Amino acid sequence: MILKVARLGHPVIRAQAHPVDPAKIAAPEFQRLIDDMVETMREYSGVGLAAPQVHLSLQIAVLEVDHHPRYPEMPSVPLTCLINPIVTVTDRAPVDEWEGCLSIPEMRGKVPRFRQLRVTALGRHGEPLDFIADEFHARVIQHETDHLKGEVYLDRMPDLKSLSHLLEWQRYALTPGK
Repeated sequence: MILKVARLGHPVIRAQAHPVDPAKIAAPEFQRLIDDMVETMREYSGVGLAAPQVHLSLQIAVLEVDHHPRYPEMPSVPLTCLINPIVTVTDRAPVDEWEGCLSIPEMRGKVPRFRQLRVTALGRHGEPLDFIADEFHARVIQHETDHLKGEVYLDRMPDLKSLSHLLEWQRYALTPGK
């Protein structure tokens, strides 16, 4: 089922999400929530979605990059569910790139993110996950885990001058020489 996406201004977007009780992960309703989050992310052409974005203050995020139309040059990231994730920065080199957000529709801005992270979390079925994420994969994880802390990409922008409406961004920011 496609879930309604909360937009910036709704209190759930700025609230600290609550950890998920691992004993509840196997429950059919919890598994259905994960399925619904994945379906919602895909419906809105996202590469990630955090539970607060669908009005639930829980530490769950899903992400996937696979031949994505907005990011055709990015390497694939398999469908991943992160429950109660902990992110440790392993390469603090900043990488400035454009980001958007389903909760801040029609806007884009240049956001500095760390190049590499170590992620520990529980997976879809409660299994322990422990992996290194680089570059775009690391960016998506940082974006989604920010949502779990009540933060959005705008909070990471040191300069709001790059903040753009999507149509203008497509017209000017992505077109060399304009």
